[in-house]
Amino acid sequence: MHSLDESIRTKYPFLIKYFNNAVNNENMAHCILFYGSDIQAQYDLALEISRLLNCKGTHDEFCNCLNCKWIRENNHPAVLTISKVDNKPSDDTSKTVISIDQARMIKNDLLITSDYHRVLIFCDRDKNGNICGLNQQTFQADAANALLKTFEEPPSNTTFFFLTKDKSDMITTVVSRAQSFYVPSMKDEDCDFSDVKDVMDGYLELERNEVLEFNDKVLELARMIDPEQIFTQMQNYIKALLLSNIDNSSIKVKLISDIKALETAKKESRLNMNIQTVVETLGFKLIL
Repeated sequence: MHSLDESIRTKYPFLIKYFNNAVNNENMAHCILFYGSDIQAQYDLALEISRLLNCKGTHDEFCNCLNCKWIRENNHPAVLTISKVDNKPSDDTSKTVISIDQARMIKNDLLITSDYHRVLIFCDRDKNGNICGLNQQTFQADAANALLKTFEEPPSNTTFFFLTKDKSDMITTVVSRAQSFYVPSMKDEDCDFSDVKDVMDGYLELERNEVLEFNDKVLELARMIDPEQIFTQMQNYIKALLLSNIDNSSIKVKLISDIKALETAKKESRLNMNIQTVVETLGFKLIL
């Protein structure tokens, strides 16, 4: 048995059982939205469901039919990754978005009948090629709207997956047409805050006139390191404070509010908002 099957089946037995039943009973949703922090797990789960949909053999995790083999190798002709860099028209020079030309190509390709169950996995990629979650910056309204009719009434044997960190990162017209599933992260929780400790130490005691200096320090870190990673470490720092002040109700309220402010900052950074504006807004929320 391939390690991908074993890993996903072990981590997400309920979801695997649900989709296995849906495939067997032929009541799979045409549009499925996965959300949660582990985008790679969402992608692997989408591939495993694609395998269930296309299997021509024993229909279990041990099957080694040609379709199952292709999908395990991520080389199936009808199971496609759709991103700002994957499966674009040859003359499409856009590098930062899923484009309207790409949407038109998808619609035209789906007009051709297929012997396979076609699966299109919509996601993003970072600069290193790693699978990332969609947001409204990379999957914009014009491209999404060009595909809405296809999402609503897809050809037979066609399933769309959308991968994102938070449903609010997707435009509502897509969310409203998809069946949504939360995919929890099974990774060991990273509680590191080593990069931000010096900046965050004593932040609760800072005065308003010190917020600009605080912002400058956070901005410097966010420009050297991935901004979302910095905001996550800031959250980890505050969570550690929260645990040590669990009986102090007034501080608890403040710390929980700060964690929510950082979650907003992470969403804004994923939308490629100006990082200086994001940090400045955050700083004035944290430093009361």
